[in-house]
Amino acid sequence: MSTEPRINDRIRVPEVRLVGPSGEQVGIVPLAKALELAQEYDLDLVEVAATARPPVCKLMDYGKFKYESAMKAREARKNQAHTVIKEMKLRPKIDPHDYDTKKGHVVRFLKQGDKVKITIMFRGREQSRPELGFRLLQRLADDVQDLGFVESSPKQDGRNMIMVLGPHKKKTEAMAEARALADARKAERQGRTPGSDADPEDDDALAEDLVTEDLVTDDAATEAQDDAPVEAPVAEADAPVEQPAASQGA
Repeated sequence: MSTEPRINDRIRVPEVRLVGPSGEQVGIVPLAKALELAQEYDLDLVEVAATARPPVCKLMDYGKFKYESAMKAREARKNQAHTVIKEMKLRPKIDPHDYDTKKGHVVRFLKQGDKVKITIMFRGREQSRPELGFRLLQRLADDVQDLGFVESSPKQDGRNMIMVLGPHKKKTEAMAEARALADARKAERQGRTPGSDADPEDDDALAEDLVTEDLVTDDAATEAQDDAPVEAPVAEADAPVEQPAASQGA
């Protein structure tokens, strides 16, 4: 079912309450008269209030109106702030290097204004040592306290222990900073290559890439990469040893 307003000949009422191009009230006029005025002004007769009695119609450039409406909707979507909950999975006996890497991901998420769900996965006998996971979560919360706070305290959930970190920075602030960074990069790129034929990327697209940029943080993928077997080098075949030619009898 179309949501667009009826225009011109699609309007099927005997009379309308007409509004002029500048917003002035013309009054209730027959539909034929309204269409005649629309042709005289080279504009469209657009039904703006179909439920009124009689319906309210306005003289306007409908194509320009649709374009401006689309631009306003795009601007509204660009300024919308959707807080996303990211997830980071850790093991109780995580390697220090892996911990630093995953902490870097948490820092990135918090800087983007997103919440982070930290999950400690226990396996086997590790389930009898929940204090290991609790200490690890407390350590992580202390390391990122400048960027986020503990929104949901650590709690046991089956074989997992979960904690949620919330960002100090609002999503809208993070998006504004990302756009400012995109503008700075664009200006720097234009300064380095003046007169270049290649146009730089659109500011909005680059800002959106910076805000929504994500890294694969699945623990299983990390472990699979660490545990990938190393192929042994193929031994080269021994080169055949040339036998000395048998000496011919004198």
